Amino acid sequence: MGAVAPDADVLIGFLDDRDAQHRRAIGALRPFLEPGHRLVIGASVYSEVLARPLAQGRGEVVDEFVRASGARIAPVDHAVARRAAALRAKHRSLRLPDALVLAGAIEAGADLLTFDEGLLRLAGRISSP
Repeated sequence: MGAVAPDADVLIGFLDDRDAQHRRAIGALRPFLEPGHRLVIGASVYSEVLARPLAQGRGEVVDEFVRASGARIAPVDHAVARRAAALRAKHRSLRLPDALVLAGAIEAGADLLTFDEGLLRLAGRISSP
């Protein structure tokens, strides 16, 4: 057991029962909500997940999930920003949001949880420091 860093696609699907990925997200994330696991949500992921609920006047749904799950919102600090830049420099097609979530997972020592198959393959090829 350990830390997991969910990507925005997983969290959006988990929190929105109208999302096409809702059932899949529940199945993917639920095991990591059990004792012994830690959720690490990157600040950029938190912002992405929160945008639509805030626009709908439902931002508390996201914050309540963060509180109830005991998730830690990990900042985009110097180490994360630098690692994201290094990832983008090496993998030119990697978009900044994906570089930030992957860099955050690596810096937190967490496994990445995403439905983005390309990002998942890249994460599998990258070794930690």
